[in-house]
Amino acid sequence: MAKKSKEARGQVILECTEHKDSGMPGTSRYITTKNRKNTPDRLELKKFNPILKKMTIHREIK
Repeated sequence: MAKKSKEARGQVILECTEHKDSGMPGTSRYITTKNRKNTPDRLELKKFNPILKKMTIHREIK
């Protein structure tokens, strides 16, 4: 059988950075995909946090 090649596109989880510091219960997380060959470093996007009701920075977690 042929050997499977490593897929460049993989799933990543984004977690809100401001929510941890606020002390409110719950977390704001998003699941998305990224091309690991083009962007090897951690992803950082502005997304809406429904608990804080504003746009915040979400960073990739492991």
